[in-house]
Amino acid sequence: MTVHFIGAGPGAADLLTVRAVRMLGESAVCLYAGTYLDAEVLGHCAAGAELVDTQGLDLDQIIGHCERAHAEGKDVARLCSGDPSVYSALTEQTRRLDAAGIPWDVTPGVPAYAAAAALLGTELTVPELVQSVVLTRTHARSTAMPESEALASFARTGATLALHLAITRIRPLAAELSAEYGSDCPVAVVYRASRPDQLVLRATLADIADRVEAAGLRQAAIILVGRALAGSGGCAQSHLYDPARDRGHLSDARNGRE
Repeated sequence: MTVHFIGAGPGAADLLTVRAVRMLGESAVCLYAGTYLDAEVLGHCAAGAELVDTQGLDLDQIIGHCERAHAEGKDVARLCSGDPSVYSALTEQTRRLDAAGIPWDVTPGVPAYAAAAALLGTELTVPELVQSVVLTRTHARSTAMPESEALASFARTGATLALHLAITRIRPLAAELSAEYGSDCPVAVVYRASRPDQLVLRATLADIADRVEAAGLRQAAIILVGRALAGSGGCAQSHLYDPARDRGHLSDARNGRE
């Protein structure tokens, strides 16, 4: 018996990996967060599988389901929104599973920021403009942020920011980030990317809060901030595809010559 932590992606049933679909079909129990995925995702589960929506459960209750399944010799598919490597409480859950002697593994999924960028048709790293992406969040009624991870510190780098779990603080965030990026810096808020009710709001730091509040967004949205969102006009050419680049060493390497 194994608990399979599976990245459910941004919510759409056809954005799961082939491995994720296989594991869902082979697991007798599926624990999922109903807030963040389409019901169609559960269509990949085996007929007769036990389906448990965890959005109303605490950690002890979730682990309790895993312990019961372990005692019954049943594999568990633990669906995590996006990718399990970011804001999935993976560490907390696997620590308890290790203590209980329950084996587990992890299958990656499409992260929310990647789904949002795909919907925007935007590359988050533009040559000679932005070459870094910072994945972070803010603190309101959630777990405190480490003191060394102040948002202003990240903003000073000029990197593209991908803010999770922050939509309810959009107004103070926009004001804080304007000091580093400028009030004219492009912003995109993507709500439920890949789902039927997906919504994209494009604005600047000066007016994004008005747009978000008018739309009534309170959850399931990612905020992207940075000059890369302005589009590709006038961007530098990547060295990788530059016609002047010496590609001779590449063909020599393929042919076994140094």
